[in-house]
Amino acid sequence: QLDSSSDEVRATFVPLMLSRSFGRLAPAGAPAARRLSTMARPVVRNDWTREEIGAIYRLPFTELLHQASTMHRQHFDPLEVQRCTLLSIKTGGCNEDCKYCAQSTRYKTFVKPEPLMSVDAVVEAARRAKNAGSTRFCMGTAWRELGNKKGAFGKILKMVEEVNGMGLEVCCTLGMLSEEQARDLKKAGLTAYNHNLDTSREHYPNVITTRSYDDRLQTIANVRKAGISVCCGGILGLGESEDDRIGLLHELSTMPEHPESVPINALVPIEGTPMMQGGAAPDVFQMARTIATARILMPKSMVRLSAGRMSFSPLEQSVMFLAGANSIFTGDKLLTTANPAFDEDMMMFQSLGLKGKAPFSHLRSVSPEKVANVASAPAMPLQREATA
Repeated sequence: QLDSSSDEVRATFVPLMLSRSFGRLAPAGAPAARRLSTMARPVVRNDWTREEIGAIYRLPFTELLHQASTMHRQHFDPLEVQRCTLLSIKTGGCNEDCKYCAQSTRYKTFVKPEPLMSVDAVVEAARRAKNAGSTRFCMGTAWRELGNKKGAFGKILKMVEEVNGMGLEVCCTLGMLSEEQARDLKKAGLTAYNHNLDTSREHYPNVITTRSYDDRLQTIANVRKAGISVCCGGILGLGESEDDRIGLLHELSTMPEHPESVPINALVPIEGTPMMQGGAAPDVFQMARTIATARILMPKSMVRLSAGRMSFSPLEQSVMFLAGANSIFTGDKLLTTANPAFDEDMMMFQSLGLKGKAPFSHLRSVSPEKVANVASAPAMPLQREATA
């Protein structure tokens, strides 16, 4: 077990392992700022060990933020933050037992089952989100898997086509997918598919029993095989230990290809769910440490500050941006829990000097011509209008 708080580890082990990412080693005793400023452009690694990740995660807080911020600037404009909107297109009635989720039929919560939204209603919500400054539109359904839901799937494919035609990035989270379903979504114009691991492999059975960890990894593999961008992250506050957070980051950073998008969610405890008693919302230090470590391990990935953002003040959120977060979800709702409204986010952006990120600008698979065409379009003003 490495004690990363010791001077010996900070002076030798951490610079050494970071040099494997940056490609060149500065003197071990050099100040951190000099070590990073003199290193070559980082090399993306997929061979991180848990020991290495733990040593990074447990660095002194300001040192960790500095290293993550330096890494962030190697790949992104640090003032660009993408605004995304997530819409629940089929709410409630899920038969899974995710202990944090208000949409499960196993728990008595405020959420009531609703049918799949119409294509027109979803397209209208996407239009409002675009007008309010969002460049990525995500659609979520409350069920375990698509399975044999052919009628619903046909409508969803139409939604994807319509939203894609608006020049927005389109993301879906629809539960488990087969290879064929992933290919159909790709043909319809889906940009990304979200399927979170939630937590470490070891802690996962304490949170969910109706879907295995390997089920999740298989869906991610099906999405990747279809050529769709992968969005995969986790939730903090599920009763996990620090080692579990490190384990989650290890799973993500040792995938054959890093997820292009890594959402970091903070638990929103909901009355009626087991996590109302068994979980605890993370503090700003736990969120920022996780975001910063993710940024160092997966330097080319978008790191998304997702659910639970209302728990943090604009100043606390600014620490997370400094740690390497470069995307937020905006609007009044995030699936079934509250989220800052569009105008509140606009005020925060103005206070921090942040700017929106154009759609498709971070996706390696998208042609430069499409990025240029979208980027040259006139910016849309923010409006005081909710998406759902």
